[in-house]
Amino acid sequence: MRARTVSSWLSRAFLLIVAGLKFGKLFGTVGTMLISIGAYALVFGWRYAVGIVAMLFFHEMGHYIAARQRGLRVGLPMFIPFAFAWVKLEDTPHDAETDAYIALAGPMLGTVAAIGAYFLAREHGMSWLMAVAYTGFFINLVNMIPLPPLDGGRITSVLSPRIWLLGVPIIGALMFFHFSMILLLVAILALPHVWTALQFNKDDVANAQYYAVSPRVRWEYGLLYVGLIAFLAYMTNEVDQQLDGIGRHHVEQPDSDTV
Repeated sequence: MRARTVSSWLSRAFLLIVAGLKFGKLFGTVGTMLISIGAYALVFGWRYAVGIVAMLFFHEMGHYIAARQRGLRVGLPMFIPFAFAWVKLEDTPHDAETDAYIALAGPMLGTVAAIGAYFLAREHGMSWLMAVAYTGFFINLVNMIPLPPLDGGRITSVLSPRIWLLGVPIIGALMFFHFSMILLLVAILALPHVWTALQFNKDDVANAQYYAVSPRVRWEYGLLYVGLIAFLAYMTNEVDQQLDGIGRHHVEQPDSDTV
């Protein structure tokens, strides 16, 4: 009965979105958020659905704010349920440092949002919110894999595109142990970047200009990158253990009023 109610709500939301496209980009963002919440609610319940979409929203807004800070035109976040969210850069970053800055801002703000959810969950004993925090940490951790189109690939480009080759076995291992269509899509989109890394010549004039950054900048981004990965890995494992203690079945169905 509840599933039919949510399905009906989702259908109405979709029709409203289609009818309201004339209101522009903001409506597209809100509309795709509502569709995603409805889709997640069918499987996980409405509270977790709102939480996970909020985690994705904060992550993408990190990219959005950073791009605007660097003077680039950028679209508002858009969402695809059970897939991903994104912001579209309407201007191309003119150097690797700018691209890395925009890429790093997403996981940074996303991590802050996950930390907030974690402490709220502990303070008020909300198991569903602890699950949201886990998802937030995990999503940002996966995004740090050093291979485009993931954020980690764009961050490590400021060090050297050859680092992208380290991401290949990581993606391969994830697909072997936890295969998903999203990982397969990431792997396909990564293929041109792998080829670029294999052919990379730092002495090429275009490459020398685009990747020209000082050693200090490389150290700063390198330390931030490694430090954020270490923190996200720790928190992902820590929250995972806490969820095991709570009981995952209880997390997914907190109480009888969950959709």
